[in-house]
Amino acid sequence: MASAPQQQLPLFYNGLEPLSSELHADYKIRPAQSAPFLATQHAIPVTIDEFALVQRHLPIVFSAGDDSVPIALMGLNEGVNVFVDEDGKLVDDTFYVPAYIRRYPYLLARLRPDAEELSLCFDPTSDTIGQFDEGQPLFENGQPSEVTKNILAFNEQFEQAGARTQQFMNELRETELLMDGEVSIQHDGYEQPFIYRGFQMINEEKLQNLRGDQLRKMVQSGMLPLLYAHLFSLSLMREVFARQVRLGKMPNNTMPA
Repeated sequence: MASAPQQQLPLFYNGLEPLSSELHADYKIRPAQSAPFLATQHAIPVTIDEFALVQRHLPIVFSAGDDSVPIALMGLNEGVNVFVDEDGKLVDDTFYVPAYIRRYPYLLARLRPDAEELSLCFDPTSDTIGQFDEGQPLFENGQPSEVTKNILAFNEQFEQAGARTQQFMNELRETELLMDGEVSIQHDGYEQPFIYRGFQMINEEKLQNLRGDQLRKMVQSGMLPLLYAHLFSLSLMREVFARQVRLGKMPNNTMPA
């Protein structure tokens, strides 16, 4: 059976298999009742297209390292997610689910390193796709069904948003505005505050002292509102911490990268 290259699988994925009208002619999909893979995942990649929505629900920070990417925090400590229960079901129906999560178990990938086009693949270990008696068919008369076309369109939009996010990160690195982040949270009953590190954030003082031409360029490119969406969202780290406390998931004194 043909399979996509298994070099390094993205977060959540246990395998990748190209969707084929021959091999998967009788495959159907069914709605996901839960997302068990989310229960112990505290950080989710997000695109800049989502910043306006994400910053209302989750803190947005940037991962550590030279190849930093924007991530939304669903918990402040590794293995803790305060927005889903132990089975991976959302505890709040009004919560915005990042596109990276909604994309699973599908993914656009190159089947060969030299391939120009991306192919629609899926994680064969997912229980939402398979040879089911009930569900929505992926193919009809040998052709992609409407649901498959919608899945492909969503993944294409996600890839385009990812490219815009990569460009944003390149420009952000050029401005040298990123700095190592640190958040201190004092909790009642504890003498010492809980210190969180291992992420990057915008240096607000440096941002305020940028030259006029640099700020003007950021305004024109739409970059400045994104930076402030990130900065405004940081206040939610205390809300996430409070959720951890209410759930009895008291954190350690460090935050993993």
